[in-house]
Amino acid sequence: MTASHPAPAHVLSRVAPSFLAADVGGTHVRVARAQASGDEAHPVQLLEYRKYRNADYAGLSAILSDFLGDSTRPSQCVVATAGFAREDGTVITANLPWPLSARQVEADVGLQHVHIVNDFEAVAYAAAQVDASGVLHLCGPDTAPRGPTLVVGPGTGLGAALWIPTPNGPVVLATEAGQPTLAASTELEMAIVRHMQRDRAHVSIEHALSGPGLMNLYHAICALQGQTPVLASPDAVTAAAMAGSDALARQALDVFCGLLGSTIGDMALFYGAQGGVYLAGGILPQIREYLHASTFVERYLQKGPMGEALARIPVKVVEHGQLGVIGAASWFLLHANA
Repeated sequence: MTASHPAPAHVLSRVAPSFLAADVGGTHVRVARAQASGDEAHPVQLLEYRKYRNADYAGLSAILSDFLGDSTRPSQCVVATAGFAREDGTVITANLPWPLSARQVEADVGLQHVHIVNDFEAVAYAAAQVDASGVLHLCGPDTAPRGPTLVVGPGTGLGAALWIPTPNGPVVLATEAGQPTLAASTELEMAIVRHMQRDRAHVSIEHALSGPGLMNLYHAICALQGQTPVLASPDAVTAAAMAGSDALARQALDVFCGLLGSTIGDMALFYGAQGGVYLAGGILPQIREYLHASTFVERYLQKGPMGEALARIPVKVVEHGQLGVIGAASWFLLHANA
């Protein structure tokens, strides 16, 4: 993806003013100083880029202040984050370790305006620019007619957005697709859901299809097998499953992949994603070969007569680590001065 390669600031500084773009996830914050590139196919150019661990900082203000240091403050900043932005600039979210307020960040950091955008709405703007070198093809044709394109990603939660082309430019529909009820198909999945329902009345999609969701699956499988969990993180479960060193971890990751395929098939039908499906970010790049060999594709197509329609939709894993930042910057360039 061309837009990911930083360019010397002096090369672009005469073209357009720079601004800050941040992708705020549940575990990491990615920050860049960005600028319009003048290239319609790849409209964003990153001048600087850094990744931060949320747990190391008291909030977004501290992270942005560290990133900027003593340099001149840009006037504008766009923040992509999971959750729902209220009119007062605060964000309703279950996945951040600290409160997030656009107005507070403006005051703390010395910025004129902080814009808040849904994280997967932002990613959808970037994913539309990804070329073939940036993805792993899971199923379907190599290309599809220009049409609604779904971007989904299991990370700290599960995000999804729909990119819709129109004669007047793209429109992106932000969703809360991680919050509907998880649909189980196999006896094991049903047993897992019943186990999860002991602690909550509503078992959401992201309660299984996310980093924490993988841990929920692992703990449920351990409980159903009468075993004590020995792995303490999604990364540990993933590593043990791929190494074949823990049968329960492998079963958990198998269930994860099957549920993901089934859920992505549902979403593609719900949203009419004829332009393709991109699976973005989170743990998926780490498990891409495992996912490819799993029941993901079988379960994705397992929709009765609609399996034939789903087979015509490309499904790809996006491997680009800066999509959230580039997407936030793309959103800003399209909307800030609209």
